Amino acid sequence: MGCSSCGTGNGKVAGCKSNGGCSSGSCNRMNVYDWLANLPFSDPESACKVIEVSFNNGSRKDYFRNSTVHFFEKGDMVAVEGVSGFDVGMVNLTGEIVRIQLKKKGINEADPDMRKVLRRAADRDVDIMALNKAREPEAVIRARAIAKQLNLDMKISEVEFQADGRKATFYYIADDRVDFRELIKIYAKEFRVKVEMRQIGARQEAGKIGGIGSCGRELCCSTWLSDFKSVNTTAARYQNLSINQSKLSGQCGRLKCCLNYELDTYLDALQHFPENADTLQVAKGTAILIKKDIFRNLMWYVLPDSSKQYPLTIERVKKIKFENSKNIVPQDLEAVEVTSSKPKEVEPEFVDVVGQISLRSLEKAEKKKKANQQSFNKNKKDFRPPPPKNKR
Repeated sequence: MGCSSCGTGNGKVAGCKSNGGCSSGSCNRMNVYDWLANLPFSDPESACKVIEVSFNNGSRKDYFRNSTVHFFEKGDMVAVEGVSGFDVGMVNLTGEIVRIQLKKKGINEADPDMRKVLRRAADRDVDIMALNKAREPEAVIRARAIAKQLNLDMKISEVEFQADGRKATFYYIADDRVDFRELIKIYAKEFRVKVEMRQIGARQEAGKIGGIGSCGRELCCSTWLSDFKSVNTTAARYQNLSINQSKLSGQCGRLKCCLNYELDTYLDALQHFPENADTLQVAKGTAILIKKDIFRNLMWYVLPDSSKQYPLTIERVKKIKFENSKNIVPQDLEAVEVTSSKPKEVEPEFVDVVGQISLRSLEKAEKKKKANQQSFNKNKKDFRPPPPKNKR
């Protein structure tokens, strides 16, 4: 998701021409398009006073009340209330779109306990944040070593420091409940900060790390997907996908979230297919259903002692089921003929061989060259020059 300004030039990445702050916000992770930005509102007093601020390059978002007299736009750096200090983030959304996001997440806009925006971030605030962010990679290594010394069955995925360095959030992954009371004491003494432990799942970890999926695009969880829904193998069965764990699993080790994207469409299409049609009784035996083709409205069956597949229309399957309910066994399935949707390639009347060469012709040329070389060497060996004549 890049704007038209981003691209490559001379074999090198040119990047965003507005130095990472393009108006669309597509250079930031988890960005949201403000589709209400250009709509006029009659009453400015009733405008939403809450803004959405993103932290840690868009991996975390929170809402703050703008009690200042400043008007912030998307991309502005602001200092907000933190734990016993301040934090610095980037404005992600403003205006009426924030009100919709608050309603979606179940947050009360008039909550008096909502944290506030302190001021526009100064250069000193940004410099302090950069110094504390530089501590995070080393803190992750040290935090993992301490957890291993205490024999805790957990994995520290990421450490995020507050902009002023007074608080640190440790994101960890664990299968079972972990007693980290002693761990918190050691972390607080080691890093000299207030410690917050936050458990995340494997999908959230993949979103924080990022990467490229098997489709060739960036991971959905690291670019736009924020709500993680449960995914099971039933979604793959409805879509006639082979239950192959290696192909259906993402980089997080769980089933791919994209299995749910087209599931509703498949479920709507499958409503027109008859239920309890796994087997059909015909004169040749019991036909067993192997797959459903929702794009052609066909159901494929196989007969016993045969590997041939018979495509039947939905109307034909319903008719056979009705006859079987009346103890009537039809003679044949009456399969339809399925033609390939791919157009047949027409063989040209002549072949243009200009600029084409085959391996066989190269082999013949190489053999002929070797034979000529051997014949030349043999003639050169047998050739004896005549003795010189004596001149008187």
